[in-house]
Amino acid sequence: MGKVKKRKNTFQYNVNRKKLYQKMKKKSAPRISCEEIRNAWDDSKSAGTNLAEMGLAGDPNKVFPIKETKVKDTDAETSKVIRKPYVIEGLQAAASVPSKKTMGISSDMIHYVSHMVGNYSEDYKAMARDEKNYYQDTPKQIKRKVNLYKQHHPKDYEALLSSKK
Repeated sequence: MGKVKKRKNTFQYNVNRKKLYQKMKKKSAPRISCEEIRNAWDDSKSAGTNLAEMGLAGDPNKVFPIKETKVKDTDAETSKVIRKPYVIEGLQAAASVPSKKTMGISSDMIHYVSHMVGNYSEDYKAMARDEKNYYQDTPKQIKRKVNLYKQHHPKDYEALLSSKK
């Protein structure tokens, strides 16, 4: 058998641990997913200052403060200067674009539902007893799947029902 070799613990005197920690901390900062905000972000400024310059709110309590009924200071309100209005315009433009439906139905689900509806139309109890019901879905589960299929493929569903009759 071979001998166990012991390693000598050595300290690296030439490595500045403080700088390494600061670099690691800067790299591990969260990535901003919104492109408009990411492009306008200034790393040398704080998060609150950056958001205020863009016209966004970091703290919702400061935007909509709880007003006391006794004190009415309308002169105390200061007008905030928005230095980067293009960020809000970009966010509004992105929000106005309609999003397309990303959720769909798998091809297996389409085959399953089309088989069930083609053979049994809307008899969900009979569908539950079918041999192709591999996952042993209950009649309610099958009904949910059929309704989902109706929402995504209404024309195909009507064609299946009309072919059955």
